[in-house]
Amino acid sequence: MFDRDRWQEILNAIKQNKFRSILTAFGVFWAIFMLVVMTGSGNALVNGITHGFKDFATNSAFLWANRTTVAYEGYDRGRWWSLNNADMEAIVDEIPEIDVLSPRLQGWNLREGQNVVRGEKAAAFNVMGDYPQYRNIDPCTMPYGRYINKEDIELKRKVCIIGEKVYEVMFNEGEDPVGKYLRVNGVYFMVVGVFKSNNPNINIGSNKKETIYLPFTTMQQTFNYGDEVHFFGFTAKPGVNVQSIVDRIKPIIRKHHKISPEDDQAIGGFNVQSELQTIEYTFLGINILIWVVGIGTLIAGAVGVSNIMLVIVRERTKEIGIQRAIGARPAIVIGQILSESVFLTTVAGFLGLAMGTLVLHLTDVALEAARAQAPPDEQSFFMNPEIGLPMAIASVIILVIVGFLAGLIPAMKAVRIKPIEALHHE
Repeated sequence: MFDRDRWQEILNAIKQNKFRSILTAFGVFWAIFMLVVMTGSGNALVNGITHGFKDFATNSAFLWANRTTVAYEGYDRGRWWSLNNADMEAIVDEIPEIDVLSPRLQGWNLREGQNVVRGEKAAAFNVMGDYPQYRNIDPCTMPYGRYINKEDIELKRKVCIIGEKVYEVMFNEGEDPVGKYLRVNGVYFMVVGVFKSNNPNINIGSNKKETIYLPFTTMQQTFNYGDEVHFFGFTAKPGVNVQSIVDRIKPIIRKHHKISPEDDQAIGGFNVQSELQTIEYTFLGINILIWVVGIGTLIAGAVGVSNIMLVIVRERTKEIGIQRAIGARPAIVIGQILSESVFLTTVAGFLGLAMGTLVLHLTDVALEAARAQAPPDEQSFFMNPEIGLPMAIASVIILVIVGFLAGLIPAMKAVRIKPIEALHHE
């Protein structure tokens, strides 16, 4: 490996056949280049999608009421029903594996015309009722004031927190809204905070920027919702599968509302954990396909290298015969052929790795510049195209193995050359 004469011979052989060497190496170069670019692009898609869930509780799910689709205990199919406070209490009591449960009210009927007024300013915004626990599912920061708290729920205070868009429309820039009042559907509520979602691209029920959140109990009482719950979210304790909790919640709800055990459509839901797992499996399949295509292309390049090495062995038949005649051991001949094959493959592969990494870096720079000019909350589904250190190490190992295998057959053929026959070879 460290024989200076051997390396001089390898370099001389490459210089004498520059065009052939370049064409031979190009197959390996292109295979590694495409493998790096495709893997980096796949990682960019994963980064873009997971970035949208960066602070959202991934061990969560949401459930709501739908029309029944099966007649049961005297009730016709197509019956409207709704969740209620008793459902929430029963779920918490019977399923201790739940970490956080937060019911919500959605004021579909409250957004009619310009339903929010402050002085001479009026606009139309969504109205929802929440518990403080919802912040554990969908975290947010508070540029002004505070979030809804336990006392707001217990005392049914007429307070609210508002989204960024509500603040921009109803208040002057830089004005502190805390302690000011908004008239929401004819009822005055004191603003106690402005929230900024950590996950602005995830909207459950409404656009968070354009929503006013009231304490859940206040909204039930003020707007005559009784004990209705429109939907609820929950998180599972560490190590507990979310779907297993969903499967235990549904029978409780069906029993309370006389819904058929066979009616799978009466309770709607969205399992965040399951959706993310589906995304992970999808990208795992994509990555496997990328590696299959990349390695297949690399094997094609290795076949090209092997064929060229066979030609080189044929051209050097007389030279190899002389080496054998003066006492060169088979290991010396094999090492010479393998060294040339591994050197050619490794250099081409490193160039492909470097070029692919450079393309990914330039793409990342361009994407960063585009994001800097885009609206701050615009979601990007392609972020930070990159390959990790394990990928780079794996590429190096694959290159050495491919170079070794590509030169193995020509090397074994060279060893089988008989010195007498080689000396007579023309």
